[in-house]
Amino acid sequence: MASSGNKNINAKLVLLGDVGAGKSSVVLRFVKGQFVEFQESTIGAAFFSQTVAVNDATVKFEIWDTAGQERYHSLAPMYYRGAAAAIIVYDITNQASFDRAKKWVQELQAQGNPNMVMALAGNKADLLDARKVATEARSTSICTGERPFLHGNLCKDSY
Repeated sequence: MASSGNKNINAKLVLLGDVGAGKSSVVLRFVKGQFVEFQESTIGAAFFSQTVAVNDATVKFEIWDTAGQERYHSLAPMYYRGAAAAIIVYDITNQASFDRAKKWVQELQAQGNPNMVMALAGNKADLLDARKVATEARSTSICTGERPFLHGNLCKDSY
């Protein structure tokens, strides 16, 4: 835990993305260090927390792993409202997943916290031979505006 000179920060983090993009796998890797080959679809949302030391602060992430099915879309604002950060996850083997990620970015830009940090995560990098989303496409079609974006690929062996 933090020593008396350290700052303690609570930060709400939300994961958004299409069904099957791998949001739950990203969360489980971050929180528990685990990878589950066949993960059940999230219903509604799942909550996790993880504490991380960053420089002279201790950050407690309150993580909302949202369902990717369209029928749960109307619930999303409840989870991203007040979030300090969002990770928008897409499946590199599924162009529709990437197209949906662009829509999530637009929605967050219009309705999310104006100071929210957004990260774009291309998942399933272990399936490069099946890649459908060009590397160039992700950087030119989403990363516009004043908000910071991070790019990364997450898979069971590296993140």
